Amino acid sequence: MTDTNWANRDWTYGKLLRNKVIVVTGVSSGIGRETASLIKQLGGDVIGVDRNKTEDFVDELYLADMSDRRTIQALVKALPDGIDGLANIAGLPPTAPADLVLKVNLVGLKYFTELMIPKLKDNASIVNLASLAGFGWQQSMPAIKASEHLEFEDVERFMQDYKISNEGGRSYFFSKEALVVWTMKNRWTWRDRGIRLNAISPGPVETPILQDFAKTLGKRAEEDLNLNDRIGRPDDVAPVVCFMLSDMTHWFRGTNLMLDGGMSGHIYQNMHNF
Repeated sequence: MTDTNWANRDWTYGKLLRNKVIVVTGVSSGIGRETASLIKQLGGDVIGVDRNKTEDFVDELYLADMSDRRTIQALVKALPDGIDGLANIAGLPPTAPADLVLKVNLVGLKYFTELMIPKLKDNASIVNLASLAGFGWQQSMPAIKASEHLEFEDVERFMQDYKISNEGGRSYFFSKEALVVWTMKNRWTWRDRGIRLNAISPGPVETPILQDFAKTLGKRAEEDLNLNDRIGRPDDVAPVVCFMLSDMTHWFRGTNLMLDGGMSGHIYQNMHNF
C-alpha cells in the first residue's frame, strides 16, 4: 500500500517556505500543530497563537482568546509587521457553547484577519481552515448575508433570529458555511497588494475534537466516517495549508479546496445522480 504518511517524507528539499514568517492560530494541537511542524521543516518561522501554552514548533507564542474583541486587538498590536502568511486554524467544536463557536470560528477569525492586513507583506497568503461541514452553504444564504457584519455583541441575538444552536452541530456547520462564503467574497479585496485569501475544507480528521463531532452528530457521524477508506489525519491537511501559503499559489483567489478523501464527490453524486 502506498505510504501516505507525510510525516515520514523528507519535506526539507526546496525549502518551500524558506525565510517566511507565518502566523498559525490554534497552534498547540491537531492540524495547527502539524502545520507549524511542517512550516519549520520547510524553512519558515512560526508565530503561534493559541489559548494553551506550547513550546512545540513555534518561534514565538502568543496566548489569546479568539472569541474576545479586546484580546484580538491586543494580540494584533503585539504581533510584528512583515508577516508572509496567516493560517487561520483555531476553531471550536459543536460541544462548546454555541455563541463561542460562532465567535471563534467566524466573527473572531474575520475580525483578526481584517486587523492583520496592515501587518502582512505584499503578496502574503491567508488560508482559512473551513470544513466539509460548510458544503451546504447555498441553503443558508439569508443567515450568511445577515452575518456579514456581525459583531461580537450581537451573536446571541443573531442565533435567536436564525435559530442557530448546537442541535445537530448547527453552530459549527453555519460557522463554516459563512466562512466559505466570506472567503469567496473577499477573493479580490486586497489584490492591489497581491494578498490572497483561500480556504481549505477537510473532511473528518483525527484531532482532539473528532469525538466532539461523534457525540454531537451521533449515527450521522458514524455513517459519514464509514464512507471513506480511512479518517483523515493532520498530516493530510498540513501539506495543503503549507502549499497554499507558498509562492506557488498566487493565482488561487477565493478558492475552497475540498480535502476530504472523496466525500464531497460522494455527496455530489447523490445530489445529481451521476
